Amino acid sequence: MILSAERVKASERKCIATGQVLSKSQLVRFVLGPNSVIYPDTENKLPGRGIWVKADRSAIMQAQKGQLFSRAAKQSAECLENLAEQVENLVANRIIKLIGLSRKSGQCVCGYEKVKDWLKKDIAKVLIQSSDGSNREKSRLRTPADGQFIGWLSSKELGKVFGRENITHCALASGGLTQRIVEDAQRLKGLRIVKDQNSFRKDETSK
Repeated sequence: MILSAERVKASERKCIATGQVLSKSQLVRFVLGPNSVIYPDTENKLPGRGIWVKADRSAIMQAQKGQLFSRAAKQSAECLENLAEQVENLVANRIIKLIGLSRKSGQCVCGYEKVKDWLKKDIAKVLIQSSDGSNREKSRLRTPADGQFIGWLSSKELGKVFGRENITHCALASGGLTQRIVEDAQRLKGLRIVKDQNSFRKDETSK
């Protein structure tokens, strides 16, 4: 489907920190509350004029330290402490919630054998592996040829979805929820500091 220029423009906003014009899925929306405090609106639902910042930890910190929120709001605006970290947590929790909904609808499985089976049958469209899992174990599974890879959620975060302490492997089938998870995961990738750099696998960098 070809989108009209008007629709494309409507889905884009300018980052106050970098000056880039990006898709809303690449940005985080903020709003000025009645108490002149800046609040992150990761679900784009809060009332008020949106202030947009690239979904990147350094961009949010730049906007906060440079008083760019006040400039965009055209009035004094106070930022919450550890704003970038709060945004990261909100986006991560949203992803966990969406994966949980995907699981309930039968579009998500976990565990090495189940994920391997879905990959073999071309059911899996997204491979999710915990950032702190064994690199040797994770290398045994490959991302679908036309699929996506997510590797910056912890094993405990994935475990929350399935009521377990830790989960290393997870797979998503195609569907509307899957696309939303992928988009939010890309936002989280820019917000999160992952100690295990192997979470960003070389064979996935072009996806």
